[in-house]
Amino acid sequence: MAFLTVNGLSARYSTSKGPVYAVEDADFVLNDGESIGIAGESACGKSTLGLSIIRMLSGGKTTGEILFEEKSLLDMPESEFDEKYRWKKISMIFQGAMNSLDPVFTIEEQFLEILKQHKFSGDSNQVILDAINSVSLDSNVLKKYPHELSGGMKQRVIIAMALLLKPKFVIADEPTTALDVLIQAQIINLLKKLKKDGMSFMLITHDLAVLSEIADKIGIMYGGQIVEFGSSQEIYKNPKHPYTKGLLESIPTLNGQTPKYIKGIPPSLLDAPTQCRFIDRCPLAIEKCKQLPPKIKTESGYVQCWLYEDE
Repeated sequence: MAFLTVNGLSARYSTSKGPVYAVEDADFVLNDGESIGIAGESACGKSTLGLSIIRMLSGGKTTGEILFEEKSLLDMPESEFDEKYRWKKISMIFQGAMNSLDPVFTIEEQFLEILKQHKFSGDSNQVILDAINSVSLDSNVLKKYPHELSGGMKQRVIIAMALLLKPKFVIADEPTTALDVLIQAQIINLLKKLKKDGMSFMLITHDLAVLSEIADKIGIMYGGQIVEFGSSQEIYKNPKHPYTKGLLESIPTLNGQTPKYIKGIPPSLLDAPTQCRFIDRCPLAIEKCKQLPPKIKTESGYVQCWLYEDE
């Protein structure tokens, strides 16, 4: 059964220089219990995609279709979405979230404020303790202030806050940013444990190596578009889009092989190109790439690339 369906999702921001086409025509489907990874370079639309799903796109406009458990989220009144879905069924761990803890309140006070804002009527102490325990912290952290916690502990607290109201789907935007490699590994292991316990994730990251441990499906974003989408196995074993291949080739290995880097930078999304958005950086570009490519079906998803037109 489809758990989350995204059809033709587009998001744009209005600026003094004109509209910014941050996400364009994104499609994917997640089934019950599945998690998705969204990978790509900075400014390719990954965070905007996550914010669009949770309807927190400040200053932007979202069009298309988002179905969550067969309910249309974009057609839903804001009051209903806020009351029934945001943080309760769909939650988000924001990029750089470690810095969002209020330094003048204890961790417990900040948890209590969340419950108060959502008019929680159950056992507050127990639900807070359950959330803290779910991220392998104990009750001792509740009486502490943010500056008394390490970076890894603060990130766990932020994750616990996202889990506080027991959502079914969590959007995690770069949850390991600014952490050292040992703490990163701990956070990834924590997310793997939560996934095993039944939590579904959208994990947004630059690091394709991280996604291999969590994601069932992967979307590769470039220039505001999901240029390749498929199962994790297919993306890693048989990548099709030249950009996907370039990202995988840029991952450092332990065999001493020098990583290959993609030359150039992503296109500006201020004026959406009318050609393949990867054309200026693609070593395999052909004349037809001067047109926007169609979505060509693959074994488990699709790829936007003229090279696969006849397959």
